[in-house]
Amino acid sequence: MNTVTRMGGFALGLAAVFGAAYGIGRVVDPAAPVAESRPDGGVAHSSGPTAHDEVTDRTPGGLLVSDRGYTLVPVAAPAGEFAFRIGGPDGRPVIGYDVAHDKRMHLIVARRDLSGFRHVHPDLAPDGTWRVDTPLDGPGQWRAFADFTPTGGEALTLGVDVTVPGELTERPLPAPATSTTVDGYTVTLAGVPQPGRTSSLTLSVSRDGRPVTDLEPYLGAYGHLVALRRGDLAYLHVHPDGTPGDGRTRPGPEVTFLAEVPSAGSYRLYLDFRHGGRVHTAEFTVVAGTATTGGDPTPSGPAPTEHGTPGHGHN
Repeated sequence: MNTVTRMGGFALGLAAVFGAAYGIGRVVDPAAPVAESRPDGGVAHSSGPTAHDEVTDRTPGGLLVSDRGYTLVPVAAPAGEFAFRIGGPDGRPVIGYDVAHDKRMHLIVARRDLSGFRHVHPDLAPDGTWRVDTPLDGPGQWRAFADFTPTGGEALTLGVDVTVPGELTERPLPAPATSTTVDGYTVTLAGVPQPGRTSSLTLSVSRDGRPVTDLEPYLGAYGHLVALRRGDLAYLHVHPDGTPGDGRTRPGPEVTFLAEVPSAGSYRLYLDFRHGGRVHTAEFTVVAGTATTGGDPTPSGPAPTEHGTPGHGHN
């Protein structure tokens, strides 16, 4: 049953309140633990409530605002813009990034109820500030994920909550299904993720009943998959099996990914694929192992749904 909620809190243009209220690296997220930088440059983990995991070296991405000396810091921005910096171990904004999946920074945002999703690529200013037209499309509590690799460092995903005030109608998580539709395309999922081990997930794209065999490369692959765990929104950036031009990977209709989910539970999958010069996003709910939240049905067959929920898109 839908619930209408009046959202208050931090507006986008007041993002700097994060730093003023809690201090750099101490953004408090009720659903995520915080890792604070130690004077020796290491990371001291403090415990906090999560849906499944303790904070360990294998903590899934996106649960921490600060990790391995790097901190996600939202900064004040004009209306209609989202801006942030990545603070480095030396306390200065990071300006050097490696290219991963064709970009130096991937910014993914999702509503806490998983009814909104955006994947965008901000621009880096000389002072280390990343800026982009706001991807926060409508009221609600959003989780913002910065997915990046600092030059000379390891790949990281940091996350922070941002609230856009206004009236929000909360939506239940769609039931698990093996098929969905988006923009006239039908995408079918084969495979079920298994907690603690690598699983193969294959997504097949068709249009008007015919397999799509001319998918276009997007972010260095024929598909880009993000998985978010229900509850704490643990972030999994799933890697494709094969790359365009490697002599064995075909441009559709099938795109295969290797995924390792950290625990049993419900996950929302977001597949980005490009065809006809446009990026489309297909979404699925899947259950890995035995769901701990209760009441989660297991996939029983196709249940096509048209992609029309506000807050989904790319740039």
